[in-house]
Amino acid sequence: MRLLRRLSGSVAGTAALSLLFFVLYYLYLWMVVDLRLIYHGGGIVVNFPVFYRGWEFFRETVSLLGGLVEYMSAFLAQFFYIGWAGAVVATVQAWLMWLCTGSIMRAVSGRRVRWVCFIPPILLLGLYALYSYPFGIAMNLLVAFGFVRLYMGTTSKRRPTDLLVFLALSVILYVIVGGVYLLFVVVCGIYELFLRRRPELGLSFLLAAPVIAYIGGAGVFNISPIDVFECFMPRFYRDRKDMLVMVYALYLLLPLALVGLKIAQLLPRFEGMLHGGAGAVTASPEATEKSGQSPPGRFIAWSAGEAAAMFAPLLAILAGVLVACFCHNAGIKTMIAVDYYASNKMWRQVLEASARYPSNKFVNHSVNLALYHTGRLADDMFMYEQQPSALMLSAESAQPLGWWRLFDTYIDLGHMNLAGSVLVLSMDMYGERPIVLKRLALINMVKGNLGMARVCLGVLSKTLFDTGWATEYLAKIEHDPNLSTDEEVQQLRSIVPAIDRDFKSLDENIFLDLLDKNRRNRMAFEYLMGFYLLTGQLDKFAGNLNRLDDFDYGRIPRVYEEAVLLYNALEKKDVLPGREISVESRERFNNFFEVYIGQYGANKSLALKELARDYGDSYLFYSIYGRSGMKK
Repeated sequence: MRLLRRLSGSVAGTAALSLLFFVLYYLYLWMVVDLRLIYHGGGIVVNFPVFYRGWEFFRETVSLLGGLVEYMSAFLAQFFYIGWAGAVVATVQAWLMWLCTGSIMRAVSGRRVRWVCFIPPILLLGLYALYSYPFGIAMNLLVAFGFVRLYMGTTSKRRPTDLLVFLALSVILYVIVGGVYLLFVVVCGIYELFLRRRPELGLSFLLAAPVIAYIGGAGVFNISPIDVFECFMPRFYRDRKDMLVMVYALYLLLPLALVGLKIAQLLPRFEGMLHGGAGAVTASPEATEKSGQSPPGRFIAWSAGEAAAMFAPLLAILAGVLVACFCHNAGIKTMIAVDYYASNKMWRQVLEASARYPSNKFVNHSVNLALYHTGRLADDMFMYEQQPSALMLSAESAQPLGWWRLFDTYIDLGHMNLAGSVLVLSMDMYGERPIVLKRLALINMVKGNLGMARVCLGVLSKTLFDTGWATEYLAKIEHDPNLSTDEEVQQLRSIVPAIDRDFKSLDENIFLDLLDKNRRNRMAFEYLMGFYLLTGQLDKFAGNLNRLDDFDYGRIPRVYEEAVLLYNALEKKDVLPGREISVESRERFNNFFEVYIGQYGANKSLALKELARDYGDSYLFYSIYGRSGMKK
């Protein structure tokens, strides 16, 4: 402890501890939050920006109000695609906000007030830990902070041109950041009203702000008067109170800090008046600080002093650790991570990550997709928690999260029209995300709509990280319009039904249509059988067992054996003549019912613990309890 105090007491030690704060900040964003997940979004992050190379996108973006900073933010944010690189970008931005805040506080008070400087990075850390995208907001705030510091550095009490400087900076800032310009106005107004004691100038700033906004917004950028004066708070956070508090804190930090400094100047005088009468007003602030000052006054005065600078980095590290622990949303991380791995066909990682959030329908949906692609769905389906609606997200298919997760499932099954419908809905909701454009291009190539495929591929070729994939397919289309040598396209064409119709409800007909087109569509078959098992339709399950002959199963899958044995016991007949159920499955079936009926008299409550321990991964357990993935 003595070493830490000695280290924090020196200038070099304070700098070293500040550096340590940002090193830990970087490692947390890279290794814990994993900014690749925010880039991917998973249907949860709705405001991540798109970016395209080329003059056209630049011109269209910067011609909008606030477009220049939006363009810069969108470009830098693309590096979230590379986890470590995105963490570098986000950490450098947080460091610049720390530096800029400190410079403003030094310009106002003559001291850096280090503990205030750490607040913006810590708030941003909390927003990242909640799996949101605050980078664009932070970029706008950083530019506004920079203009505040520029105003403070280029104006003086003795210069009559300060109003002209303010107006010039206001116009420029309004054009490049839009509504966040109001923060610049408020901070400069408070600075002139209370700290420089030029109330007439401060009031003129506040009066000029709506005029500049109206003329610039309505006159130059053709924005409606109502939209010009709409609250500048980003709409993406209005429904998330946990995030909204932190976003408001980011916006209000500088105004509150300046008001706090003014209070620090006034409190000693008020204290003197209370303790020494009217004559005490003439006492110096330094003398009053040494006298009997109230706890709030002493704290405000101390916070701007050297003592606070000694411990600010240590307190910031502690606060950062607390924010990282309490704000980190592990459930949302798992949802996005599972979808990220599934989108990249990293099936082993899907199953590993799902263990951290097993009861979520969207996670369960991706788990079933991973089990199918690893050849385990018909054997190990009930090793994981299952919910009937999770197989095809029937209850969630009308929600944006459902759209996002269903398009890959529809493509893999062969329903290109359904996939195209949810992709269009996803694009309306999330924008022209590369993952959506890639799937749309693939669907149109499968359906032979090469014109639309070229459009999607042309747009993709202007992105930073998918240009290679797009360019390769553009070349393939040029040399072989039928894509006869592309295995993925040809395989998908072989399973698309003759009439690829839309469905109003997600039921068995989705799979039966596919099997009518191609009776060897293994995914459609296993999903059909899984659907019957999850919904307890053993008669329909048994009626489709003859389809096993269409596939090269070396044996009857374990889950199917359990369901067959259960059906035979209930209906008193053999639905698999000529096929043998394994000895292991028969023994397991007999042992299960010996425990359930023989020991516990079919009392579900009493038998639950023992059956879950030994048979919680079986269809037998699911058929009685409606739960799975319980085996310990």
